[in-house]
Amino acid sequence: MTSSTTPVLTVRGLVKEFRGFRAVDEVDLDIAEGHIHALVGPNGAGKTTLFNLLTGFHRPSAGEIRLGHRAITGSSPEQVVRLGLARSFQITSLFGQLTPEQHVRLALQSSTPLGWGFWRSGKAMRRFSAEAVDLLDRVGLADHREVPVASLAYGRKRALELALALALDPKVLLLDEPTAGMGVEDIDRTVELIQRVRQGRTVVLVEHNMNVVGTLADRVTVLQLGRVLVEGPYDEVRRDPRVIAAYLGDADAAR
Repeated sequence: MTSSTTPVLTVRGLVKEFRGFRAVDEVDLDIAEGHIHALVGPNGAGKTTLFNLLTGFHRPSAGEIRLGHRAITGSSPEQVVRLGLARSFQITSLFGQLTPEQHVRLALQSSTPLGWGFWRSGKAMRRFSAEAVDLLDRVGLADHREVPVASLAYGRKRALELALALALDPKVLLLDEPTAGMGVEDIDRTVELIQRVRQGRTVVLVEHNMNVVGTLADRVTVLQLGRVLVEGPYDEVRRDPRVIAAYLGDADAAR
């Protein structure tokens, strides 16, 4: 893995208010290139709102977001994706009647002049087949590429969402609760998958499972009530008394 301490994604003074309530409150964040950076905290800490700000689904009330040297504050989701920042969502949103290969073909097509053309001929779509199969193979779905998505197990649907994000060839990949709702076997498979696809890119993930965070993250930011409470390497963060008191309950829970 190639990584550095150079920030690829920078946040300064970021604020998001909803009718007077600050869901994100003066957040500063530096995401180092090539790292896996985890955002943790309880429900209501502001993690998903922060993701929505970074990816253009919410416009900030104040503050600045930079991708590399480029300001992306207030950019639309489409603009953000084109600049190299893509995400998966906590809740899956797939077309049950389409196959994984059809999903990935459409994602690959979206970044070309063909756009999201569902009416395109089969011949036009087949130009993306080899790359689609390669992406599905990378996430362990090559053997399931021609079955309807509705028939896939939950863990495989999440793997497909990851393939869709990778199809956009992002510099920065944001993963919102990638192991939520999974059993142990699927969690282990997803952790291994994230470790594979991190090569050549930066990953930011929201995750409640601290074992997953400890396995994957180079750096951890803990949010509380929309603010940064603690930031640092996992082994330091897990022992911080403020984190133990606020989120983990006691020292044993941090293990």
